[in-house]
Amino acid sequence: MLKKNILLIILITFTIKSFSQREFKTEIFEQAINNLDEFIEFLSYPNDANYESDIYKLMDWTENKFKSLDFKINRLDTETIPLMLASKHISDDYKTVLIYMHLDGQPVDLSKWNQENPFIPVYKLKEDGIFVDYDSNKIANIDYETLEERDIRIFARASSDAKGPVMMLIQALKFMNSKNIDNKFNLKLIMDFEEEKGSPSLPDAVKKHSAILKSDALLIFDGPQHESDLPTLNFGNRGISSITLKTYGPVVPQHSGHFGNYAPNPVFRMSNILSSMKDENGIVKIKGYYDGITISDQVKKYLDNVPDNEESMLNKMQFKKPESVGNSYQEAIQFPSLNVRGIRAGWVEDEVRTIVPSECLAEIDVRLVIESDGYRLHDLIKKHIEDLGYVVLDHEPSKEERMKYDKIVKFNSTVSYPAFRTDIDSNLGNWLSKTLSKTFGVEPVLRRTSGGSVPISPFVNVLDIPAVGVPTVNKDNNQHSPNENIKLINYIKGIESFVGILSSEFK
Repeated sequence: MLKKNILLIILITFTIKSFSQREFKTEIFEQAINNLDEFIEFLSYPNDANYESDIYKLMDWTENKFKSLDFKINRLDTETIPLMLASKHISDDYKTVLIYMHLDGQPVDLSKWNQENPFIPVYKLKEDGIFVDYDSNKIANIDYETLEERDIRIFARASSDAKGPVMMLIQALKFMNSKNIDNKFNLKLIMDFEEEKGSPSLPDAVKKHSAILKSDALLIFDGPQHESDLPTLNFGNRGISSITLKTYGPVVPQHSGHFGNYAPNPVFRMSNILSSMKDENGIVKIKGYYDGITISDQVKKYLDNVPDNEESMLNKMQFKKPESVGNSYQEAIQFPSLNVRGIRAGWVEDEVRTIVPSECLAEIDVRLVIESDGYRLHDLIKKHIEDLGYVVLDHEPSKEERMKYDKIVKFNSTVSYPAFRTDIDSNLGNWLSKTLSKTFGVEPVLRRTSGGSVPISPFVNVLDIPAVGVPTVNKDNNQHSPNENIKLINYIKGIESFVGILSSEFK
């Protein structure tokens, strides 16, 4: 009889727990849908960091929102736009987790958006591969299962990158408050309003304010999850640096009929420089560029466990064969990149002119991994150009320099921030992996490195703490591009992720 009673109690307990989990999911969904107007309002604030007056209005809105959630707010002075720190101390017995988010967005080109204004959000439904307008009034009557089946999105600048994750966190906190669910660690939220400009003041600010930022771990609420839409953890991000090259021809453009074959063309000179850096398979030919990088058997196992569908990736991007740096996509992003992101010379299309251009400008970005030092790579690139017979300057050449040297390149470079990486088997990684598994009932995708860059290394290095990214938005969100969007189901599941994490003790 006693055994039967014990079994009955266990069965009842399990049933109640299972029911409450299903109810929880439904209640999170209902709150998120009922509060979408709050998200729309948030998205309506312009957030290009080149316009500081807009950023300060957004900052005021954000400060008031977190104050209403009982956070203490500090604006941390920097040389440019302040960082915002929102803190909530729960218990001296708990550890403290710092969460990084950014609220600024990429500049917009209104002519490229399929809506009146990127800061007037619109709902759209994807049907037969085409996005059509969707009546927002229908959202109130939709259920969870329907939303999983139907691809409904909000289109607005920063909807995914990265106001979406910020609002997910706000809704997670509101839900927990409404259910009297305690946070299981002390919270510090650091909000960056210049990430899309490379966070120019962040490294010095972290050093200056290290005492108030002191924490036990760092989470990054930014970026897209794996294309499978499975819960995802990023254990590293590549760093970023940039180089600007300029080659020179005649001091002013010349008539191509009179001076073609006589005046040197700076476009061909730039083309020769750029093409000399990589072979036809995309591998950097500069000696020492990949030094220090190895893919061990254990690392390869982690990389192979990421469920990429590379055939689908190629089909979506519409190219037949990837470059040969690494044997897979995941291997490729374990190496530093060398990317030409833009070239400008002369005039084209309707403005085309029959001239020999006076100069050619090339913009390069170099993505960094922790084994590669950005300054060292820049020096290797600079020496490579010198070995081609060019005189490398850091300024516009004078007439005297033009007449003295045959081949001149202006070379300017910056290293914004290095890469970071945390061990997948770390205490932080194991806690997050177990939490997401419990929240969604599936194992998360564990990515050793994400291809994108976030300014996390200053926190990792100065505060001496591990860091892991918790991406939540859809992969195909058009971040940094026109028609940026977020899937509503990703938005809902992001809130679920954050509720799961906030309510799970980090030991």
